Amino acid sequence: MTAPTEETQAPDLLYSEAEDELRAVVRSLLADRCDAPAVLARVESDTPYDPQLWKALAADIGTAGLLVPEKLGGQGAGHREAAVVLEELGRSVAPAPYLTSAVVATEILLALAAQDGPVAELLGDLATGRRTAVLAVPFSAPAPDAAQPAGVVAGAVEGMVTGVADAATADVLLVPTTDGLYAVETGTTGVTVEPLVSLDLTRPLATVHLAKAAGTRLADGASAVSAVRRGLLAGAGLLASEQLGLAEWCLTETVRYTRERHQFNRPVGSFQSLKHRMAQLWLEVVSARAAARNAADALATGSPDTPLAVAVAQAYCSKVAVHAAEECIQLHGGIGMTWEHPAHLYLKRAKADSIAYGTAGHHREAIAELVELPAP
Repeated sequence: MTAPTEETQAPDLLYSEAEDELRAVVRSLLADRCDAPAVLARVESDTPYDPQLWKALAADIGTAGLLVPEKLGGQGAGHREAAVVLEELGRSVAPAPYLTSAVVATEILLALAAQDGPVAELLGDLATGRRTAVLAVPFSAPAPDAAQPAGVVAGAVEGMVTGVADAATADVLLVPTTDGLYAVETGTTGVTVEPLVSLDLTRPLATVHLAKAAGTRLADGASAVSAVRRGLLAGAGLLASEQLGLAEWCLTETVRYTRERHQFNRPVGSFQSLKHRMAQLWLEVVSARAAARNAADALATGSPDTPLAVAVAQAYCSKVAVHAAEECIQLHGGIGMTWEHPAHLYLKRAKADSIAYGTAGHHREAIAELVELPAP
């Protein structure tokens, strides 16, 4: 890892005024339409995603097109702004396909650098929220070669992929195959999406069956692998911001509750042992914010250290999010164990996120490979 120079400047970890304004708008929308009772009602229904919420978030506010240039129908912003949106989505465990569609799928299409044709057309649809797309690989896959690609027979796509996040609600599947990357409409004959019972009900998984499904070839083999790798890198990097938002909510709510809950005629938060636990958690959350912001800034600036920044963010933020959710449940006492309290939603999201786009162990191995240690 090189020291900052004129070519590689130190990352900007602070939030800009525009980012703060974006946060305020997204938080207001989620507070109005995606509070805890609304999320619980959604996960208990057959339709985990609220189409009206997605329309307001993706189209009305324009967050779906933050990564897309204006000439292709987007907002022309960047990864830092998308990271702010994901922080707020993590804070409310909102059931919305933002990470999978507006980040991973969009980043893959952008990496193909097409100015017209089916790629540009699909990008325009994703940027305006008219359609959503997901990458048809397991949610746990850290790299293109970690999943078995589908096959192509006489121009038709065949194969099965399990554990695909948000596939049940997607309009388009981006399918890596032995012949390149294909876009397959979910309503096409030969496409079956079978919902799975997942731990995190706010981000449903599904098994995708493709039986001679017609698709549009978007890229050849080499270009497809490079684009998918870029999409997974962006997904892992910005997932850290979602984990940060989740951890911040858990810490804030835990501190609030321990101030209000009294035992032995005093707030339980005044006990020294609990103070130490919450102080430790605060330190972890602050460090997670630095790691997540560094990853988002590296993606936004195209830093050569982006893979390292993403690996560090994921290796650290995954653990912090799980720890924050566990502490939230335990320090809420009996109420934290109930279905009606949203704490369990945060623990399930944190656990599911901890293996998304590679485990913390995988990212630690990547760090070891990326960092050049001095010779003894």
